[in-house]
Amino acid sequence: MNTYRKGLWMSASIFLSLIVACVTINIYFPAEKVESVAGEIVDEIRGKTPDGKESLFRKGRGLHLAESLTALVCPRAWADELTVSNPTIRGLKERMKARYAQMRPFYEKGMLKEGNDGYVSLGNAAGLGLKEKRDLNSLVSAENSDRKQLYLEVATALKIDPGQVNRIAQIFAKEWQKPVR
Repeated sequence: MNTYRKGLWMSASIFLSLIVACVTINIYFPAEKVESVAGEIVDEIRGKTPDGKESLFRKGRGLHLAESLTALVCPRAWADELTVSNPTIRGLKERMKARYAQMRPFYEKGMLKEGNDGYVSLGNAAGLGLKEKRDLNSLVSAENSDRKQLYLEVATALKIDPGQVNRIAQIFAKEWQKPVR
């Protein structure tokens, strides 16, 4: 009887150990969603239309005939369209869009550059006076502050742990670094 109990306890403890050892925790990071959102937001700030396409309405021409007929004959199957927007994100995008218009000439001259961390830094600012450098530093500081808040808001909207904001910033960095067309 003792041998039977000892074997039962031994089997139960091994079984329990195997169950506990097989528990894994998967932390899911939705990189594809963040890439999609980053592309959309950066394009909007830089004044591009989403996906580089024109809207269905052209100035004064109405709907495209071919697109209208296609829409009637072949209905579109909409994928899970991802848009991240709230009042804070919309306000950040508007401020950043206005600031980008001021910063664009400095990008073109190489005085500003996009880092791999998702933030703007000063490049070669030679040739600028003290006031211009101060104003440029102010623009960079405001831009980086808004970007940090934007990344936090995107994390919140996508239900991503705030500890992953640096990964979000790195994904955005790839979009910011793309050449402006």
